Amino acid sequence: MTSTNDIRRSFLDYFAAADHAQVASAPLVPFSDPTLMFVNAGMVPFKNAFTGLETPPSPRAASSQKCVRAGGKHNDLDNVGYTARHHTFFEMLGNFSFGDYFKEQAIEHAWNLLTREWGLPADRLTATVYHTDDEAFDLWRKISGLPEERIIRIATADNFWSMGDTGPCGPCSEIFYDHGEHIWGGPPGSPEEDGDRFVEIWNLVFMQFEQQADGSREALPKPSIDTGMGLERIAAVLQGVHDNYDTDTFKALIAAGESLTGVLAQGDNTASHRVIADHLRSTGFLLADGVLPSNEGRGYVLRRIMRRAMRHAHLLGTAEPLMHRLVPALVTEMGQAYPELQRGQALIEEVLEREETQFRRTLDKGLRLLDEATGAMGEGGTLDGATAFKLYDTYGFPYDLTEDALRSRGIAVDRTGFDSAMAQQKAAARAAWKGSGDSASEEVWFDIADREGSTEFTGYSSTTGEGAVIAIVRDGAEVESASEGESVILLTNQTPFYGESGGQTGDAGRIWTPEGLEFAVETTNKPLGRLHTHVGRVTKGAVKRGNTVHLEVDAPRRDRIRANHSSTHLLHAALRDQLGEHVTQKGSLVADDRFRFDFSHPKPLTPEEIAAIEAEVNAEIRANEAVQTRLMTPDDAVAAGALALFGEKYGDEVRVLSMGTGREGRRNYSVELCGGIHVEATGDIGLFKIVSDSAVSSGVRRIEAVTGEAARQWLGARDQALQAIAGTLRTSPDEAAARVEALVEERKKLEKELAEARRALALAGDGASPSSEATADEDIGGVAYSGRVIEGLDPKDLRPLLDEAKKRMGSGVAAICAVNDGKGAFAVAVTDDLTDRFDAVALMRAGVEALGGKGGGGRVDMAQGGGPDGAKAAGAIAAVRETLARQSA
Repeated sequence: MTSTNDIRRSFLDYFAAADHAQVASAPLVPFSDPTLMFVNAGMVPFKNAFTGLETPPSPRAASSQKCVRAGGKHNDLDNVGYTARHHTFFEMLGNFSFGDYFKEQAIEHAWNLLTREWGLPADRLTATVYHTDDEAFDLWRKISGLPEERIIRIATADNFWSMGDTGPCGPCSEIFYDHGEHIWGGPPGSPEEDGDRFVEIWNLVFMQFEQQADGSREALPKPSIDTGMGLERIAAVLQGVHDNYDTDTFKALIAAGESLTGVLAQGDNTASHRVIADHLRSTGFLLADGVLPSNEGRGYVLRRIMRRAMRHAHLLGTAEPLMHRLVPALVTEMGQAYPELQRGQALIEEVLEREETQFRRTLDKGLRLLDEATGAMGEGGTLDGATAFKLYDTYGFPYDLTEDALRSRGIAVDRTGFDSAMAQQKAAARAAWKGSGDSASEEVWFDIADREGSTEFTGYSSTTGEGAVIAIVRDGAEVESASEGESVILLTNQTPFYGESGGQTGDAGRIWTPEGLEFAVETTNKPLGRLHTHVGRVTKGAVKRGNTVHLEVDAPRRDRIRANHSSTHLLHAALRDQLGEHVTQKGSLVADDRFRFDFSHPKPLTPEEIAAIEAEVNAEIRANEAVQTRLMTPDDAVAAGALALFGEKYGDEVRVLSMGTGREGRRNYSVELCGGIHVEATGDIGLFKIVSDSAVSSGVRRIEAVTGEAARQWLGARDQALQAIAGTLRTSPDEAAARVEALVEERKKLEKELAEARRALALAGDGASPSSEATADEDIGGVAYSGRVIEGLDPKDLRPLLDEAKKRMGSGVAAICAVNDGKGAFAVAVTDDLTDRFDAVALMRAGVEALGGKGGGGRVDMAQGGGPDGAKAAGAIAAVRETLARQSA
């Protein structure tokens, strides 16, 4: 028996010998084709080569392409397990010519490989051609020698291929294998063609026309070839079996399932084992290619495939999760041809085990509630839609699983009622949102989300991609198009642009088309938490709803944002290490040039603490450990030690980010729940530097920091400043601090000496001194009064000077105004024998008002205040004199 792996290898070797470049299978996610959920045919990775947008890898190519059909119009999911040839995952063998050879060589290659290399008997083969393709008919007759009755003309679209409403197209030629008279069915084009006797094994597409918008066709200057042969189908033929599930790969996977469940693939259990084997392949390869289960888009389809297999494992009576235990068998069978399975084995097993553990809880609860709701129903009954929706909305029991569980009992589900309940929930959500006070014009996002669903974010693994424009919004309303110079918001069905959320700023970049559109994306937002909106301006050309566009994130900017975001996680861990576990995140802002991090802590950080935090973070950066991402339930994530971010809302499933080396019993340095974009390894951050620590509110501090090139520039600027200071001081940078300290001490000493000199001079009462302006002691209504203005006097010396004046006067009132930096400090003293007549506070305030100030305070015998206008110091002294004169009269 020829193994499936041998057949794949033989096909590729045959075409390599015929000068075809061997091209590795593309990932299952077609980020370059927004019209597809998954790669569903061998030619999909070459689409741009056929349309001329890209240069092909070689004039000739051959591949074995991974394909999935489980969503959209190519959805085989419900048939899988119950037919001989339906699969969610399959491999498509193909050979391609990009304007090199055409029909004759394509037919020669196919016939030679099938009959000469693989030894299929010619009398078992039948070919079809499009009914007007006389050229292909004649070539088949010449090359194969098949009788004319086994070269069948087909007039339907089955034998004419097109890429879309416009673009490359051409006739097909299909090759069928006759499995024998013991199987019912007839050749293609016959009344019995739907039987299983004649099975299509290879389709040759002759791409020779360009379909125009008006319906006409023009000949392509370089006709091309695209062929596709299902590996599972040809393996069944070459291994002498009729059923794909009887081939070696499926037999090995089914045998592994039998061994683990203890249930043979016989009778009613056959379909369950087949479903599990098929879905194991699709889930394994999707997970290996980066698709993770979720409630939207590709992740939802993956979860649906997983749960269908897990449901059949439950039907087989398995008490514990099964799927993850089958992964080693999958890797053994297909890991050599597809190394990504080997690399991703641990992740595949982990996700499958977690999903099945969670699903079993949902299944047990849902089935129990379903039994309660339908216990009295017999065959032909219908479960009301409201109950089905409650199972879905409250208990996470999917609608299709409800249908599946009731189908065996002959009970239907009211889909109309389910849809109505879903619509009511959406209406309630919209009403609640309106009540939040947001702008009514923003209601447009609900309309778009209801119509189009959520945006699929592809940016965790890529910064480029393609998307279909599903909406254009201008001034809060949808429009059909936008022209050069217009500022609008573009929405696409999928995007690599990250929408601002969780503290991380939105991506910027460009959206463009080969036809001339240029749209500058200034930022990306995330209204309703599930739409990614590209905010910007059309700088060239025009864009219409329905256009296919290229999306290109500003990758250098994204890299800076990623580095800053990952640094917040490392900083959080370092703060908890250095300050204590009371530290929790209270908010953050992650931009491309800096980040800030708010955290709970009662006091400022000391220089020593800042240095220790920086050292710890930079040590993790230098360790350059890979950053790991896993999907978990919020409860499981927190139980595993993950920190939840402040203010973040979490759904049923969260991304858990682990980074850094573990220590002191910890598995990782940092483990947090986070949906943002991060570096692949800590070394990508480069460098970390704290630039400030400040208070935000009581008990909350804020650190601002920079990383990478921004950190290097910040440190460089500080070094330049130090060099300049050292130059001014005529010393080296190493000695600059000591030199500055010495100068500060010297200045303090000189200032002290100067203050003492001014005080001594003021006490001497020398009215001619240039440092003071004094009025001679005078008598005002029988009260002695002394008033002085002293330039450069330290305000703290006012009271000692006034005490000396009181002693000298014996009885009287003294006032002094010290003038420094244009401001005036003013004080008044009253001797004890006069305090029953005069209040020092009232006299002081009269002088302070003259200085343009207010307030001040003191006692009845001594008071002090100040004002901003020191130039009016003499007026302040005069104001006290005038007040004394009034009160003495």
